[in-house]
Amino acid sequence: MKKKSIKCGIISRKEFMEMTIAIAKGEYKPKRGMPKVWFESLQTMAQVLSNENQKLLDTIIKQKPESIKDLADLTGREKSNVSRTLKKMRQYGIVGFKVSNGAKKPIVNYTDFKLEFGLNTYPAFLLDDQ
Repeated sequence: MKKKSIKCGIISRKEFMEMTIAIAKGEYKPKRGMPKVWFESLQTMAQVLSNENQKLLDTIIKQKPESIKDLADLTGREKSNVSRTLKKMRQYGIVGFKVSNGAKKPIVNYTDFKLEFGLNTYPAFLLDDQ
């Protein structure tokens, strides 16, 4: 798989909601280069992209399982655990699924993650002149 990267940011749930509403109302246009994936905290990001979950992504890329069950068998993890993990990663756009013959084939959307965060970095976007 060709490397595909995505920029991630850290923002509180409240600030994320404010930004989303401002975008929907047309009051704010996201700046070029802004993160596309937002985590609520470093801890959340660490959970989603843990070493174990990175291995799961690597297995999907290298072994190309045809279903969640196949992926569970390849990794030795419980199917329910793998399904829950993939569902969370899908919420962030990290993985997707291709449905074929009733089975959900996991697909990795991103291989590299660039993190951007800092004090006063966000929600300054709502205060900036557009």
